[in-house]
Amino acid sequence: MVGGVRSVYAASQDPEDPLSGLAIGEIEPEVPDDWVWVKVRAASLNHHDLWSLRGVGLPADRLPMVLGTDAAGIAPDGSEVLVHGVISSRGWQGDETLDPRRTLLSELHPGTLAERVAVPAANLVPKPVGLSFAEAACLPTAYLTAYRLLFDAAEVRPGQRVLVQGAGGGVSTAAVLLARAAGLHVTVTSRSEAKLERALAIGAHDAVSSGTRIAPVDAVIETVGEATWSHSLRSLRPGGVVAVAGATSGPAPSADLNRMFFRSLRVVGSTMGTRAELALVGEMLTAAGIAPVIDQTLDLGSDDDVRAAFARLLAGESFGKIVLTTKGTST
Repeated sequence: MVGGVRSVYAASQDPEDPLSGLAIGEIEPEVPDDWVWVKVRAASLNHHDLWSLRGVGLPADRLPMVLGTDAAGIAPDGSEVLVHGVISSRGWQGDETLDPRRTLLSELHPGTLAERVAVPAANLVPKPVGLSFAEAACLPTAYLTAYRLLFDAAEVRPGQRVLVQGAGGGVSTAAVLLARAAGLHVTVTSRSEAKLERALAIGAHDAVSSGTRIAPVDAVIETVGEATWSHSLRSLRPGGVVAVAGATSGPAPSADLNRMFFRSLRVVGSTMGTRAELALVGEMLTAAGIAPVIDQTLDLGSDDDVRAAFARLLAGESFGKIVLTTKGTST
């Protein structure tokens, strides 16, 4: 025990009103003795936090649970680090995302939306020097997920065409930045004209209304699910791939198997990424001279700011990442 730590946590769960279970206060976290403590300087929000508040993926018997899967902060030796949120089981070797017993921070162990977070020492990655703490806190979930979707699941190459469904989300904006930096032709969709305009401003070649017919693409980055699934399959060239890492609008209603086998389409699932890939994300951003897109930076120490951040995420109003920083942190 380290005493009470100011934290943002799930105190209860409600599928219809997830924010009713959001609480802010001191928690005495129970963590393995051989883990290390990181002073959190910035942590970003993810839809995973809302799913936890809805009761999806987080059993009620684990409440109260500190939320958050990514952060940037200060390690015990004073170094600036990223926190890799994928926790593999003891003794696991290889790709931690393939460990059937792996969890994310805030599922079994307390998450990152707190003044301090404890993690295995092997889960620390040096913070890219050119990024602020707020920018770096965007990498461990959204940017790592986008990197893995593009370059591992979809295996895209420079010059190919990629469709990113749902402009504005953390993974979607990350995918636009990374795909453009890798020399891909990027098309993005949204129901919001304002978000389409912003997608063009950060590097998309084309920005179209959801469901619009487009030139066939080599790969689709899919995190929306039911609302865009049919369009994703229709937009692929023969032999193309849909890389899936989420379904924020609900599970897809039909696999459309006739289209899939007739056009030799592939669907590949992907979750987060490895510690080594997280380091590569930082190196890629540094080499490309780009930084994560931040929607808002708010104060982790302010109850009003925390609740406003979650409300904005729930409403789907953000473009890019919403980040909470600790007092005095340089953004």
